[in-house]
Amino acid sequence: MSVTEFAPAKLNLTLHVTGQRADGYHLLDSLVIFVTAGDVVTLTGGPLSLSVEGAFAKGLSDDDNLCLRAARMAGREAAITLTKNLPVASGLGGGSADAAAVLRGLARMGAALPEAPERLGADLPVCLAGRPARMRGIGEMLDPLPALPELHLVVVNPRQSVSTPQVYKALDRRDNPPMPPVPDSFDLAGLIAYLETCRNDLQDPAIAICPSIATVLRALRDEGALLARMSGSGASCFGIFLDAAAAGLAAYRIGAAHESWWITATRLASPPVPV
Repeated sequence: MSVTEFAPAKLNLTLHVTGQRADGYHLLDSLVIFVTAGDVVTLTGGPLSLSVEGAFAKGLSDDDNLCLRAARMAGREAAITLTKNLPVASGLGGGSADAAAVLRGLARMGAALPEAPERLGADLPVCLAGRPARMRGIGEMLDPLPALPELHLVVVNPRQSVSTPQVYKALDRRDNPPMPPVPDSFDLAGLIAYLETCRNDLQDPAIAICPSIATVLRALRDEGALLARMSGSGASCFGIFLDAAAAGLAAYRIGAAHESWWITATRLASPPVPV
């Protein structure tokens, strides 16, 4: 038996750091979406193993990878092939999305979904659900969002990785205000207006560590992004554009000016089939 699962990139449209628990885990309030760019996980029967291929395979270690840890948590062995299309340590939730894809695939092969998947990381529950959500707490509290408008985005990574612990360590404060109440409905203009009242509290400390993030954000704005922001702890950033043509042109022009960057025009992904 062989099962293939798509692992879509996760974007934090907002990321408010609202506190820190005694055990060190940070409390978050984040509006999360998934897009059509992503990795691919294929599972086949056999002893537990992991092979990595794809454009960013060299940047990923298969030693105690989250995919292996997810399979161990599910209590099911499988030969895992990960096609790594997303940059590593990029703020796109790639590792968590890959682990979530492993859990979904194993569930289709008969394994039970494990309890408390947030033990593998704050992004695991939302990546397992694979649909837009407001993510709170340490990632275990998910609230559905009203229907979102069609979104066309450009995602850019300057091919620089940023250490998440280092970014959190550079935070000036950890008790920031949460997101404002989420509206009951969104059109594109309303979503942009709402997002402008929100923040990514990790953006400024990440820029201090990796100044290229500011260059990426400026490039997105210069190409007409309705909103440009860093995702997660960086260094990837996204821009929301009016339509697919505007996003495609922006991706082309930014790529022509910055040939070393990883750039993709993308859109909202369809949620995975429930397991």
